[in-house]
Amino acid sequence: MAKRDAGLKQALVSQALVEGFVSCKVCRPWDVPEVPQRLAAFVDAGYHGQMRWMEDRMAWRGNPAALWPEARSVIMLAESYAPKIDPLAVLEHPERAAVSVYAQGRDYHDIVKKRLKRLARWLITQEACEVKVFVDTAPVPEKALAQAAGLGWQGKHTNLLSREFGNWAFIGSVFTTLDLEVDAPEIDHCGSCTACQDICPTDAFPAPYQLDARRCISYLTIEHKGPVDEDLRAKMGNRIYGCDDCLAICPWNKFAVTASDMRYHGPEPDAPLLETLSRLDDAAFRTRYSGSPIKRIGRDRFVRNVAYAIGNSGQAALIPAVQDLCGDADPVVADAARWAVQRLAALSG
Repeated sequence: MAKRDAGLKQALVSQALVEGFVSCKVCRPWDVPEVPQRLAAFVDAGYHGQMRWMEDRMAWRGNPAALWPEARSVIMLAESYAPKIDPLAVLEHPERAAVSVYAQGRDYHDIVKKRLKRLARWLITQEACEVKVFVDTAPVPEKALAQAAGLGWQGKHTNLLSREFGNWAFIGSVFTTLDLEVDAPEIDHCGSCTACQDICPTDAFPAPYQLDARRCISYLTIEHKGPVDEDLRAKMGNRIYGCDDCLAICPWNKFAVTASDMRYHGPEPDAPLLETLSRLDDAAFRTRYSGSPIKRIGRDRFVRNVAYAIGNSGQAALIPAVQDLCGDADPVVADAARWAVQRLAALSG
């Protein structure tokens, strides 16, 4: 086991900033003893919905030290993807699609992982060690580790918050066998604020710091397979991929740091016309969203979401767009289209 080196830690933080990260902190893999109980409570309550992978890998997700027993330190890093404009503005344009800010550009998994790998390679050149990098796809309790490392704290919306960069940030981690100097954990700074809970369209927060994914629009549009419960469809509005409401309303975003990588956002905000998106077949969907995180949900789930949004638009002119989908080969898309036609017909009198 390598000894702690304050000079190496300082150099690591500097190099992380050079790579484009906005913050770099360190903790131990075993610094999150509260995670197993929290995770078990979340799953026992059924809040994970159809995300069965949370049940299948609970042992690793609840104990980062078990993921790689040789690891002595976890380097936690944040990369900003803060938007240029208010992401809630598109909700005032029901004929357009609201796409979560993080999904409006290139897939963050690829961008962040490459940065992590470059930083890990740099670390190896400084001192002999082993490293493993993770960003969102492995059973790592990233938000809990980030708080233990002092990167930020998990707010009442359950996302990571920071007094330095708000909540528009991707989190990545580098596990290493080096025994690096650790940082002090961050404490909660939400105070009496309930803005994130108050704005949620579907009341997905049963209590502060608790999320029932089964009611969360991000979960419903991305993870949920099959039809969405009818009582929730109307509350989804024009959100077709993810939901940023609880993030966008957070007052700590006054400290948001401008995204350093323009690949996260195009030259203009991505708010395409719902009618255009309703016409996508599988090939056109794959072409349009090549290199985007949106691609992973597939054309059928995507168009299902578009149909719900059209049904919520109040735009009778969009009835022909969903009428064409009523006979779609995918029964869930066809069901969503029929619901949209009926809703628009009722709204238009």
